[in-house]
Amino acid sequence: MTDSRRWMWLIGVFLLGWLIYLLSPVLSPFLVAMLLAYMGDPLVDRLERHKLSRTWGVVLVFSLFSLLLLVLLLVLIPMLGRQLVRLYELAPQMLDWLQHQALPWTQAQLGLQEGFWRFDQIKEALSGHLGKTTDIVGAVLAQATASSLALLGWLGNLLLIPVVAFYLLRDWDLMVAKLRGLLPRSRESRVVQLVGECHEVLGAFMRGQLLVMLALAFIYASGLMLVGLELGLLIGVLAGLASIVPYMGFVVGFGSAVVAALFQYGGFEAYPLIGVLVVFGIGQLLEGTVLTPMLVGDRIGLHPVAVIFAILAGGQLFGFVGVLLALPMAAIIMVLLRHAHDFYKLSELYGESSGDSQEPPSPA
Repeated sequence: MTDSRRWMWLIGVFLLGWLIYLLSPVLSPFLVAMLLAYMGDPLVDRLERHKLSRTWGVVLVFSLFSLLLLVLLLVLIPMLGRQLVRLYELAPQMLDWLQHQALPWTQAQLGLQEGFWRFDQIKEALSGHLGKTTDIVGAVLAQATASSLALLGWLGNLLLIPVVAFYLLRDWDLMVAKLRGLLPRSRESRVVQLVGECHEVLGAFMRGQLLVMLALAFIYASGLMLVGLELGLLIGVLAGLASIVPYMGFVVGFGSAVVAALFQYGGFEAYPLIGVLVVFGIGQLLEGTVLTPMLVGDRIGLHPVAVIFAILAGGQLFGFVGVLLALPMAAIIMVLLRHAHDFYKLSELYGESSGDSQEPPSPA
């Protein structure tokens, strides 16, 4: 490839990235629909192998997704909403417990001066807002009414996602075949190999890591509710979602559960603390020995620091959709960087000249 052609490719990639950045508000429903279609394609392919047409397979998969979404809306979200309201109501009491019990004990252990912790103003601010839920809802409704066009646009994008996902999922194999037919014949095998590796990594993340997160959320929430923790469902779900970053779910969930248990039982009660420790110990044991090896394996290989940076960078650039796309894009970039590393090791730039590689003569 000549230098001029390389520059043309670089300029084209830059312009494409700039165009995607400008169109990110419009592209959001299409990107989410593409993710849904990518996740549902293996299920439809499996139904096709059982002599079911592509269209009816897509209808069946969509019906399954709709049923799961309906269960989520009717069962889980109302329960989480009640626990969020309960957390909002308990916030002043938790601050009072921190101020008069937990922090004085910490202050005595660390030898801090008296009056080091001050939470009076925060407590008064939270207490002043209690009982004003109606006012908050009214303010949200007024803001939504004032920005009705934005609300209609958001609802339109939300309704557009299943429509686009249906057609993408129905024609997924056809689009992949057409894209492969457009590849240069001399580069087809190399590109197909790269796409295959990216597909393997993406499949491990999309269908593996997400299942691990859901399983951990179920284990943590069920265990904490059995222990008797009042906010067990909320803490368990948050811990499962935070498991997208290695060890982050355990740190966030275990710390929150310990604080909630100390507050709820008024001190260092052995049973709830041991119960919390057992729940998270079982969760980590199952994740390390069963869930991750069976559902994910070692195909992703992203460093925890890279995971955190990818999520923050995606959210900064593209908002919520950027958070959804951050780790899949990071996995693809990892595959490309791995091949770039191999090419660099085989290049003349990395190799040493024969004169440099000779050892200096030993002294006589």
